[in-house]
Amino acid sequence: MRDEGIGGDAALPGMRGLLRSVRTPEFVGTVFHEVEARSALNRVPSTSPMPFGWTVNPYRGCSHACVYCLDGATPVTLADGSTRPIADLREGDEVLGTEPDGAGGRRYVRTPVLAHWSTRRRAHRLTLDDGVVLVTSDEHRFLTDEGWRHVTPGWCRSGRRPHLRPGTALQGPGRAAVASGGAASREGYREGYVCGLVRADAARSRVTAEPFPSDWVELEALARVHHLLAGLRTAATDRTGSGRGADSAGPTGRAELAAAGHTGAEPAGTDRVVAEHAGLARADAARAGAMGAGAGRSAVARSGLPQTGIAHAVAAPTGAAQGGSVTAAATAWPDHPTPGWSAGFLAGVLDACGEVGPRGVVLVPVGRDLARRTLDELRRNGFGVVAEPARTADAVRLCVRGGAAEHLRLIALADPAVGRVRDVSGAALSAPPCGAPRVVSVEALGVEQPMYDITTGTGDFLAAGVVSHNCFARNTHTYLDLDAGEDFDSQIVVKVNVARVLERELARRSWRREHVAMGTNTDPYQRAEGRYRLMPGVIGALGRSGTPFSILTKGTVLTRDLPDLTAAAGDVPVGVGVSIALVDRSLQSHLEPGTPSPAARLDMVRKITGAGLTCGVMVAPVLPLLTDSDEALDAVLGEVAAAGASGATVIALHLRPGTREWFLRWLAREYPALVPRYERLYRRGAYADPEYRKLLARRVAPLLSRHGLDRPFPTPRTTSGAVEAPRDPKEGQMSLI
Repeated sequence: MRDEGIGGDAALPGMRGLLRSVRTPEFVGTVFHEVEARSALNRVPSTSPMPFGWTVNPYRGCSHACVYCLDGATPVTLADGSTRPIADLREGDEVLGTEPDGAGGRRYVRTPVLAHWSTRRRAHRLTLDDGVVLVTSDEHRFLTDEGWRHVTPGWCRSGRRPHLRPGTALQGPGRAAVASGGAASREGYREGYVCGLVRADAARSRVTAEPFPSDWVELEALARVHHLLAGLRTAATDRTGSGRGADSAGPTGRAELAAAGHTGAEPAGTDRVVAEHAGLARADAARAGAMGAGAGRSAVARSGLPQTGIAHAVAAPTGAAQGGSVTAAATAWPDHPTPGWSAGFLAGVLDACGEVGPRGVVLVPVGRDLARRTLDELRRNGFGVVAEPARTADAVRLCVRGGAAEHLRLIALADPAVGRVRDVSGAALSAPPCGAPRVVSVEALGVEQPMYDITTGTGDFLAAGVVSHNCFARNTHTYLDLDAGEDFDSQIVVKVNVARVLERELARRSWRREHVAMGTNTDPYQRAEGRYRLMPGVIGALGRSGTPFSILTKGTVLTRDLPDLTAAAGDVPVGVGVSIALVDRSLQSHLEPGTPSPAARLDMVRKITGAGLTCGVMVAPVLPLLTDSDEALDAVLGEVAAAGASGATVIALHLRPGTREWFLRWLAREYPALVPRYERLYRRGAYADPEYRKLLARRVAPLLSRHGLDRPFPTPRTTSGAVEAPRDPKEGQMSLI
């Protein structure tokens, strides 16, 4: 087969092991990126409900691949609220995504990066009114108040695509919630953090009669303050000279530390609501003595840190050999706090007494001075705060208003160390108090440049503070037999050495010959297999190693390898499954363009069973109100049974992000009366309403029994036989195309 080398411009920059990128006359418009894979076996997460633990994917991508890309410097919000340039993300990283909440809104969730790659695209500059400037491809999409919108106008398979316009409101927390990084290096941050953590914990310790650091202080905060105190002692030595301490601090420094240091002028302008709501009754002097003289010894036992660590800095007398008055200075109220000190102070208080509740982040400082100062610093940084009574005596709950948007802004500003107070998962997606960021302009830059994209478990992520669609085709286009993309080039990654690498991995002593599944992510018998012939080597390696395996496909290229499959079945259990969504050829041609017809797939089932192999059929997806009638289901199951299938599994349509928008537009054009009913059926997310799925299962059960298809799906897991395919529709719908 003749091919054309296309050089580096069409290749994917940064792709590991890339050998070359080629086009061929047989596949017009398709680019094959041939790579040397480092591994072939992919472990399925232990939390997955799938009845297998390993997969092999000779190809990455099918007939379409995403070009929704962003400039490499675009900050992506991680699951802990920090940010990282999209170019620096890696598979397995956790980022912040969103999912429907069932009430018409969306909520934040932690989601893994499933894939990461780079390509070259024509660049466009998107400017927002909050100052954000994004460099992106024209096909990229962002979530707006009216749904997903492309960056520029254009055409897709379903018609003219919706796009961003000046004034369009984007969803997300906005620019202020994007962490700039380096908070701890700001002037005064270290002193502010130590002051906030020590004072907040010491004040609470007086209530519980525990010394600092009390058992409330979490290890992340202990590690942070230990590191910062080392820096403070170094700075103090530089200022005072080696071996010279600030003797004037002497016992005052120790007493101040033991009582969390209520020194300095009381800040002005404090809202009276703190005292009114908290019922603060104790005097500072009465609170100061409750900690006792054993603070240092308890601190050492609590933290387990060396004598030069937190315990030493907090409990030891100030003097030359011990770093002088470093800690006394660090816990004192500054007359003129710098922005860095304010950020550090809020981080310390958050780490000591922060909480995350249904309404957002809450700080619960104990003591009048600490509560007033915390409130002042929050308001100094523009946060709206509501003060409420707390259960703990002498404490007040300072509730930060603005939901997750302000919670993320507080994380970006303060950079607390404790993961618990950085977690916004489950919170509602809402606009910042200043309003949603709006589009100012979209400009073509007239150049091509490297861009990056990711696939996440939710189908989206936060890019520069706004919700951005990821490339769903790299992952989720294989869950539906729909053309998941609207603006995709054909980009197929081919692991040309997959059989050789697999054979090496299967030969390891550690390999336990567990079941390997193929076709659950990308179809191993897509059209490209006719060119590259990777599967015979894969089948041979699995059979020779004694590893049971199964294949799920819609590609009739599989019949070429029936002799290899039959030979392997003599050594290990082999299961073969074929995906057949429907038998209505006119409807199938709309929904499955470019795929083998239902008749061709049924003929493949006959050939598989004729070769002596068991073959199950996955009837998926069933389209509610279109292909789910008893007559339609009976017809397809009758055809499947007549072809000799050993069993069948029926699964309702999934509408994952990206596919959902495409399908609903197709539905609106072809069957507009059904749109409201689909919106109700899928109001909770990607899966049909649970009641619908239960009803479908009840209706399908007697049909499966009538046609003799109610047997386990052929998915061998061990050499003892087959196991049943997933019964829950959430667990296993293959792609339609």
